[in-house]
Amino acid sequence: MPVPPICFELQHVINASKSRFLRTQLRWRCSLTNKHKNNTSSMCPCTFTSNSLTTTETHEGESQNPGLDNHCRERRITKDLTHILPNENLHGIWIDLNTYAALLQTCSTMKALLQGKQVHAHIVRNGVEGNINLDTNIFIMYTKCGSLEDARPIFDKMADRNLLSWTAMIAAYARSGNCNEALKLFHEMQRSGLKADSFLYPSLLKACTGLTALQQGEELHGSAIRKGFESEFFVGSALVALYTKCGSMEFAHRVFDQMPQRTEATWNAMLAGYAQSNRRREAMKLFREMQLAGVKPDSFTFGSVLAMCANLAALKLGKEIHGYIIGTGFELNVFVDSALVDMYAKCGSVGDARQVFYEIFQRDLVSWNSMVAGYVQNGQSEEALKLFREMQSAGVKPDSYTISCIIPACVCLTALRQGKEIHNYMIRTGLDANVLAVNSLIDMYAKCGSIFTARQVFDKLSQRDAISWNTMIAGYGLHGCGQDAILLFSKMHQAGLKPDSITFIGILSACSRAGLVNEGWQYFEQMMDCYQIMPSVEHCACIVDLLGRAGHLDEAQSFVKKMALEPDACVWGALLGACRIHQSVEIGEQAAQHLLELEPQNPGNYVLLSNIYATAGMWNDVAKVRNMMKEKGLKKIPGYSWIQVQSKVHFFRVGGGSHPQIEMIYATLDSLARQMMDIGYAPDINFALHNVADKEKQDALFDHSEKLALAFGLIHTSDGTPLRIMKNLRVCGDCHSAIKFISKAVKREIFLRDNHRFHHFKDGLCSCGDYW
Repeated sequence: MPVPPICFELQHVINASKSRFLRTQLRWRCSLTNKHKNNTSSMCPCTFTSNSLTTTETHEGESQNPGLDNHCRERRITKDLTHILPNENLHGIWIDLNTYAALLQTCSTMKALLQGKQVHAHIVRNGVEGNINLDTNIFIMYTKCGSLEDARPIFDKMADRNLLSWTAMIAAYARSGNCNEALKLFHEMQRSGLKADSFLYPSLLKACTGLTALQQGEELHGSAIRKGFESEFFVGSALVALYTKCGSMEFAHRVFDQMPQRTEATWNAMLAGYAQSNRRREAMKLFREMQLAGVKPDSFTFGSVLAMCANLAALKLGKEIHGYIIGTGFELNVFVDSALVDMYAKCGSVGDARQVFYEIFQRDLVSWNSMVAGYVQNGQSEEALKLFREMQSAGVKPDSYTISCIIPACVCLTALRQGKEIHNYMIRTGLDANVLAVNSLIDMYAKCGSIFTARQVFDKLSQRDAISWNTMIAGYGLHGCGQDAILLFSKMHQAGLKPDSITFIGILSACSRAGLVNEGWQYFEQMMDCYQIMPSVEHCACIVDLLGRAGHLDEAQSFVKKMALEPDACVWGALLGACRIHQSVEIGEQAAQHLLELEPQNPGNYVLLSNIYATAGMWNDVAKVRNMMKEKGLKKIPGYSWIQVQSKVHFFRVGGGSHPQIEMIYATLDSLARQMMDIGYAPDINFALHNVADKEKQDALFDHSEKLALAFGLIHTSDGTPLRIMKNLRVCGDCHSAIKFISKAVKREIFLRDNHRFHHFKDGLCSCGDYW
């Protein structure tokens, strides 16, 4: 005969909150009647009761069923309430309202949404829905479980909402990050005549913090003071979080000093506020006070301090903190280790970052991302790509942040092949729907010369943000596609997105590189008149570049003199660069004078002035400028170019240096020179800026790094393969002319990106139209 189930009596006291609902004591009594003891059925009818005032104990003061009571305390009882809730079709079932309430409160405490829905469904089936107290418990269960889509309809149907209901709904919105709705609901509550108590203020302040709404937060602070809530611990903590997030550290410290009780979280909030505002002295003072108060630093404490060291590039202080971390045993904490990697990388100490990274016992995604970003930030793009492959081999899945970190490495190396591989990975893993990652992808394709592919990726993006539009507009500008940038700007307006200051920098730059002077002026005026965006120094530099590049040097100089803002090095540099193009010695000297005052240690400014003199044949002045550089200990930034062939990046400097294939490269260039001259090429010795014979000047032109990289690419790639070359300085006029002829002679597409823009050479023509 089957053995009937064991009978249990469970008493579970929910004491996770001071709320009267969570003090309810739950008892399930499953008793077998004599009838069922003799029955062969394994099922027994159950009677469920609860008592919120008494406890059922043995004479010894212990629970009658300590095993099951412990089972519930360990929070395993809610794994499947279908085994606890009896089948409604069984005879003799009765569950009172208090039992339902206790079950819902248990689900709330344990964030057991699925089981909470089971209880809710059972209530509906038994026809006891509509009780105000029970509905409140159902509603609170959904809010505590984070299911706002289930909670809000119940809340909206409540005929009599009390302060507890409003508080629960507002708190749920604040926790979920829907801060606008939380504050909107609060104003609706005020209109209903209810007043906030001390339990509601932390949620309201949290919503203001999420919106960085300092003014609203200050109004709530004033209200809390008038009601005497400021001394409440949770209100004080929320105020500290608000003021630190909004950067109002004086108010934050005032509240902090008045708090009668502080926790680690409060100390950490203050420390994070000082760290984020880069207030090193105050942060370290508070860190010492924290220790004197007997509060032990935790991983968040160290994370804030290390982030501050990273932002300030305070390597010495960072190393001191590292030593303290080792002394406290936190060097085994992966969160702290990741912060150390980030700190060392941002301080330029990549070796220390790498050492900490490889000493991490269990690296998580954050630590991998920190090291990848560190390599990219320090110009070690090849190491970043190598680590990215190692990361995947280790079974760590890159996320959208990883992609946004690694793609700039592809940009730096013009590694289009690796960029495409990353794009394929994004498609396979669904990251191609992530706006952050896709924006990086658009930027990569544009900066690697594939502006058409960049546009395809942009068009496939379902939800574009302002960064998406700005990146694509800037990409068109980089390629000199001014008209395309203008059309995209119009589509952005039609899509309902308001252009920001970055958008206008992009469209002004695009107009400048395409020679669209009138259009550029129109956008500059539109920015102020239609969008109330006041011009920054960057916008003014774009206008100077727009005018100067078009040869309107006097107008450009006049614009600089009338600027409301103080012209910086970018503005004067744009004017000096235009003087170099149009060989204006007089205005060039005036611009250089301002530049040398602003940036006396920048060798590029001296070189630009020297080149203006050299082009004009003013060799004595060239000598004077070079002597000035020598006296200041300045050296010309060497020009170099690089090209990627078969996944390896090859660098070339002027003259080729000690490259192992230099003889083969020069032989190729000799052959190219003959082919070019046969179709009309003539070396432009104006770009050989040395006071030597014309023949030596012609030879020197073929020592330029972009020509060497191009010859190497022709040697090591098959016919018809496009070549992509990068240069750290502006391409010279002769190289630009020569590459046009080479593209026609060898029937290749050649992409050259210098420090200013992209040139796409094909069939003897360049995409810039010789306007750059």
